[in-house]
Amino acid sequence: MILVLWDIDRTLLYTGDIDRRVYRETFTSVVGRAPTALPARGTGVTMPLAVRELLRANQVPEQEVETFAARIVAELPQRLANHRELLASDGIILPGAVDALAAVQQSEHLIPTVVTGNLRGSAETKLSVLGLIGYLDTSIGGYASDDPHRPALVRIAQDRAAAKHGGRFTRDNTVIVGDSLEDVRTGLEGGARIIAVASGTTSAQQLRDAGASHVLPDLTSATTLLHLIDEAHPTS
Repeated sequence: MILVLWDIDRTLLYTGDIDRRVYRETFTSVVGRAPTALPARGTGVTMPLAVRELLRANQVPEQEVETFAARIVAELPQRLANHRELLASDGIILPGAVDALAAVQQSEHLIPTVVTGNLRGSAETKLSVLGLIGYLDTSIGGYASDDPHRPALVRIAQDRAAAKHGGRFTRDNTVIVGDSLEDVRTGLEGGARIIAVASGTTSAQQLRDAGASHVLPDLTSATTLLHLIDEAHPTS
């Protein structure tokens, strides 16, 4: 069995500025003023870390950062869920994502789930609204709500998969499919091989240089993806 850990944003789907809108709304609600700076786009940084960066970039006193961060993180999933209609109208499924997800799901030796910088509630809202959640076992994923340190999410997902399916999941039989340098770092430090997809803000060469096992321009060839997933597993 091979555990396939999908990234979500800019790998499977793109929601434009909706996340940034939610950050702005939640910051304003919790802090009591509108932010003048927002998190950078497409970095792959986990939501709890992005929230702390947001607070510091907007000159929130350091002694208040953790308190405000906890409140913002707690509110983010519901605030995103309040924009389900906007997600449905403006959210985009990236080219090839549906066929790639279906191909992985239909392969008996592959277990598809997610490792994402999103909080679990936010991840499930995005996947549900855009009709992708049925291709993934989100119950065994790794989310920023589990740990803000993204590489730690690999082991969390591996342990959940082992508890459900038996066996043991390690770097040898775990593959991340993602678009950012954070996805590459997550695999290298967390214990997974990386198939990078240059569908985000990071170039194919940057992904290669960072240590991705393979780099695809997009997900439009499900056959190629399946081949690389199996190639990444030394005993397959």
